[in-house]
Amino acid sequence: MEGVPVVPDWIYYLFFFALGSCIGSFLNVVIYRLPRGKSLVHPGSACPHCDTPIKPYDNIPLLSWLLLGAKCRKCKGPVSPRYFAVELLTGVLFLGLFIVYFNTTLRAGVVPFLNGGWLIYFMGIMLLSVMVAGSGIDLELWIIPLEICWFATIVAVIVAGAAGYLIETSYLASHYLLPQASVKTGALALGGGVGLIISLVLLKLGLIKRSYEGIEDEPWPPIPESQAPKEPKKDTPPINHRLESCKEIVFLAPIVVVAMAALWITQRPAVSQAWANLLNVPAVSGVLGALWGYLIGCGLVWAIRIFGTLAFAKEAMGLGDVHLMGAVGAALGPIPVVLAFFIAPFYGLGWALFQWISRKTRQIPYGPFLSMGTLTVMIFCDRILAHLLPGVLN
Repeated sequence: MEGVPVVPDWIYYLFFFALGSCIGSFLNVVIYRLPRGKSLVHPGSACPHCDTPIKPYDNIPLLSWLLLGAKCRKCKGPVSPRYFAVELLTGVLFLGLFIVYFNTTLRAGVVPFLNGGWLIYFMGIMLLSVMVAGSGIDLELWIIPLEICWFATIVAVIVAGAAGYLIETSYLASHYLLPQASVKTGALALGGGVGLIISLVLLKLGLIKRSYEGIEDEPWPPIPESQAPKEPKKDTPPINHRLESCKEIVFLAPIVVVAMAALWITQRPAVSQAWANLLNVPAVSGVLGALWGYLIGCGLVWAIRIFGTLAFAKEAMGLGDVHLMGAVGAALGPIPVVLAFFIAPFYGLGWALFQWISRKTRQIPYGPFLSMGTLTVMIFCDRILAHLLPGVLN
């Protein structure tokens, strides 16, 4: 761009690595506090052993952990290497994504950073941050808090709605950079969104029932007998997982029905032209594109959850995984989220093979595999689509 000073690449690299490390420091707070119901901003960071507030000069990402020898300055209590690992991982991811998007041909369709590419990059690092936090919590507690998934979805919808005013919407869609709705997918997204609101209202009014409401399932991973509480276990009726799964089908039914109705209505001659004109508005196309990606991401995992539960009479996959892939769909679009979902099992198989070779058994939740599948698509989407659908990228 004329008039814009040329900045050496190493300055960008240093800045985004440092930014990622700082974000990683905050993600450590999220990983520890969010699932425990604690505030993310108050009180400030403190030593988990002696509760001494951590001074700013002892809270420098990466450096403080190394300089203090992974110990509290006051009580010398050990500081988990997880803090250093998360900060380093996030810094590397921020730096790596910048290099992939703007200094390689892996994602050749990404526009230059100062010409709008910064918005695509922002979406990417936001999603990666959510993946790091969600995976960290999932690895420790086998849950993915829905709050971080909702946060990512809301940000993704806002960014997709604004992107068309910086970059041509057809270009965004054809290069799978950010979600944009077509006439048909926009109608399905609008109808699905209305159907979701209807389902939530029916749930609030008690006209349909929430699955697993008030039911305490067996802990996962199972608690070893040596660590199990000594109190006698209360007699509880067995859980009918298939019945609970049917409740979820009832919840999803309005979404499907209204989506199909919206598609039918918008194809009527009296409506089709007005609807097509509305989809030409960048904000409408972007928001409905993100919503469609969200519905595809959620629907794909939820379908596996329902069919798996019906087939094996045991809850299959968690709702956290459902909402996590919904966030991925909202940020990347329907095609990338489908690719990420089908790539994730290969990482699971790799982990199983590693355990078999090392003769160690440590089950881990599925969230980290979904995150690795998503990262793979963010980097290699062009190459994957070129092999699966030759000529699909302009």
